[in-house]
Amino acid sequence: MKIDIKGREIQNYAKPYIIAELGSNHNGDMELAKKLIEKAKACGADCVKFQSWSKDTIFSKKTYEENYFVADDYRNRTDHTLESIVEEYSISAEELLQMKAFADNIGIECTSTPFSPDEVDFLVNEMETPFIKTASMDLNNYPFLTYIAKKGKPIVLSTGLSELYEIDKAIRTIEEAGNYNIIILHCVSIYPPKDEQVNLRRIESLQKLYPNYPVGFSDHTLGFEVPLASVALGSCLIEKHFTLDKEMEGWDHKVSANEEDLKVIVAGAKKIWKAMGTSRISVQEDTERKESFRRSIVLKKALKKGEVITRDMLDFKRPGEGIAPEHIDWVVGRTTKADIKADFPLQKEDLV
Repeated sequence: MKIDIKGREIQNYAKPYIIAELGSNHNGDMELAKKLIEKAKACGADCVKFQSWSKDTIFSKKTYEENYFVADDYRNRTDHTLESIVEEYSISAEELLQMKAFADNIGIECTSTPFSPDEVDFLVNEMETPFIKTASMDLNNYPFLTYIAKKGKPIVLSTGLSELYEIDKAIRTIEEAGNYNIIILHCVSIYPPKDEQVNLRRIESLQKLYPNYPVGFSDHTLGFEVPLASVALGSCLIEKHFTLDKEMEGWDHKVSANEEDLKVIVAGAKKIWKAMGTSRISVQEDTERKESFRRSIVLKKALKKGEVITRDMLDFKRPGEGIAPEHIDWVVGRTTKADIKADFPLQKEDLV
């Protein structure tokens, strides 16, 4: 099944749609956000994505009072509170509209992940987002999925943290709300996961379980190798965190792709997609190359007109411009029409 995102058809084994996940890597600085958008565009990404959370829509008061930091950069620090960091790193509706206008101006799609119904409304009504990407944390938030689905936008559904029955229920929830424009993303919500935790073959499992929907990959591994490997499994979309500096202070910079990584992902995904080609078995080489590589039947020694050919007189050598080796039984026992030189491809017209 194909899902349309502003004229771009998203389907398994098609050219992957690349999302540069900016998340909070702008660190609350809109000038940095603009640089990220510019660089993502220059690297060849199709879309940049923010995260539309505020201190009121992502954590409960209990979490703020416990002051537990998810990010290692802040875990043992006392000069920040979780609440202050959330406030600093969030992006406002006004700022998001500015970033959308900036992205539109340079020719790259821009969207954001909502964390509340109000943020969904903003993305649909004001930002006019081409699709809605849901966070893995909300896969089992079925009332929220219903609310999103009723907006009629394509949904990119991330499946980290989830068992199969939860994924199945999420998909059925969206369908029951009348929305069948779903892109499923394999995801492991560990930053970063160990290689053995990635389980890329899950992409194939999701393709078989949900043949009506394309399947992509939301990546949190280090480097570029794993997202590129997903392309060989038919991944229709790759989402990768993006930063200008992996050493920058912040939540996701260390597990993000930098410019060099993103360029490799974009170029490599395109190359792998082209190389995957079709499953139909057919000759790709032209006739000239085929003949130059294959062998013909040749004589080991020159023969005079009227001599009968025996098997021990024959050999097989390039090029394949004469009688092919497969026709040796036709050649043996035939008589030469004229004198024939040794070590030249035999032709049918040479024999009777």
